Amino acid sequence: MPRILLVEDNEMNRDMLSRRLERKGFTVLVAVDGAEGVAKARAELPDLILMDMNLPILDGWEATRQIKADGQTGQIPVIGLTAHAMAGDREKCLAAGCDQYDTKPVDFNSLLGKIREFLPEAV
Repeated sequence: MPRILLVEDNEMNRDMLSRRLERKGFTVLVAVDGAEGVAKARAELPDLILMDMNLPILDGWEATRQIKADGQTGQIPVIGLTAHAMAGDREKCLAAGCDQYDTKPVDFNSLLGKIREFLPEAV
């Protein structure tokens, strides 16, 4: 089963996404802030990371930069999730190292399509 690291500080978003992803056959690992996300990415080496960009401790922009700069985790695809949908936000996510970008509130079917771009063997 593909493993997804969900880095999300909002408990409702975490629970909803975790449950829906698990029902689709993914194993979901969870981190509640950017620092924990970087540590779990290094320790667990997930197949994909869903990164909230507005996080406490270490924001998603910097957490993504650290993950992508690490030789061990740099190849893990990162999908940035943000409530910011203004002009330039997509480019800002990609510039930080995200491989893809999606807005909140999450359209689960759209997000699932983006996950499948990186994990085509996924259900």
